[in-house]
Amino acid sequence: MLETSCGRSSFVLRVAVVGSGPSGVYAAQALVQQQAAPEVSVHVLDRLPCPYGLVRYGVAPDHEKIKSLQNTLRAVLEHPRVSFLGNVHVGPPPLVPERLLGLYHAVVYCVGAATDRRLGVPGEELPGSFSATDFVSWYSAHPDATGDAFALGAGSAVVIGVGNVAVDVARILARGAEELRPTDVPHAALGALSESRVSDIHMVGRRGPSQAKFTTKELRELGSLTGADVLVRPEELALDPAYGDPSGLPGLNRRNVEVLRDWARREPSGRARRIHLRFFLRPVALLGEGAVRAVRFERTAPDGRGGVAGTGVFEDIEAPLVLRSVGYRGVPLPGLPFDEERGTVPNAAGRVLRGGEPSPGEYVAGWIKRGPTGVIGTNRPCAKETVASLLADADALAARPVAADPLRALREAGLEPVEWTGWLRIEAAEEALGEALGRTKVKIPDWTGLLGAARGQE
Repeated sequence: MLETSCGRSSFVLRVAVVGSGPSGVYAAQALVQQQAAPEVSVHVLDRLPCPYGLVRYGVAPDHEKIKSLQNTLRAVLEHPRVSFLGNVHVGPPPLVPERLLGLYHAVVYCVGAATDRRLGVPGEELPGSFSATDFVSWYSAHPDATGDAFALGAGSAVVIGVGNVAVDVARILARGAEELRPTDVPHAALGALSESRVSDIHMVGRRGPSQAKFTTKELRELGSLTGADVLVRPEELALDPAYGDPSGLPGLNRRNVEVLRDWARREPSGRARRIHLRFFLRPVALLGEGAVRAVRFERTAPDGRGGVAGTGVFEDIEAPLVLRSVGYRGVPLPGLPFDEERGTVPNAAGRVLRGGEPSPGEYVAGWIKRGPTGVIGTNRPCAKETVASLLADADALAARPVAADPLRALREAGLEPVEWTGWLRIEAAEEALGEALGRTKVKIPDWTGLLGAARGQE
């Protein structure tokens, strides 16, 4: 049954937000907090039965302060005009974008950047080579995680990249399992990390310390680990033209260089694990037969234009575990236009463009709108811009026929949405699991367990 409504003061604008991470929840918040007519009702749809997106499945388990952002997102999802509907996969049949748009006046896609950028070097596909996201998903209990096939029984690992995700995975590798025990890390991952024999973690960047993407707070956390030394090579740092006098750098970059300068003067304390921060090394191949055994790097040097150039000098770093962390990329959602070069959905101020023209009722926010840039807070103004565009279109959107009961229509299409009460059951089950294991809350790591908990099954 379809319904139509006219007049901005006489109808409820029904909006679907696809994605329950920060960008999606901020979009929902902007929609229900706007003061003018029309009144807005929001369904926040997610492929997973759990809300919060990367705040639940991307923030390291030992980053409790950042993870506490879930409380802010929770308040929005508990708003009386917002409904969470998990276990709803938009894209493949039966819920293609065209059909979804027939259920709601407008749809806002906040699906992020779901895959990693590739290195594009020989050997990248060898066993033992993983994206950093694979590792993060494993220790974050993402139900799509491929398992615990990480080579933690050998002595070394290479992390390619010098952003915050690279710092996270290096820190988790270097942190003692007992330090992770009070977190919600899944029990199987905790057990594997407790038996890890990785003692040397090499975090490697192709450019210099003044161009590294990690934040100073994340960087300093490496230096505060009780069981690991951070080692830097003064001769590599000195290759950076700004290393001798970082005063002209932007604040973040200057602080990073100052921290590294301090570490370069320290003597190793002989702790059990070592984090080697390496710079001006570009990966050119992963070596091995049947599995990774080493990464071959080419020494780079500043090219005078803000980039680097190869020098023809090579170095191999032995490691059976390689974690690639060189950025994210959006992936096409079947039924939506996609810019392959930028990895985003073409849009103008959040309005989806088809053939260069706005597509009525379709919007984007977050990384799929602007690319994988900024921090969590950057998603708030991004979402507000998109919502402003949507509300400016409200008169035209009101004329669109939509389902009288979208939730019923989703069920009739064969979907089994997990509503907020189901998510609360998952939370309770994770609390009970932690109690049974003598820990605090412990995440359920698989689809069967999550959906069973949502339905109240033992």
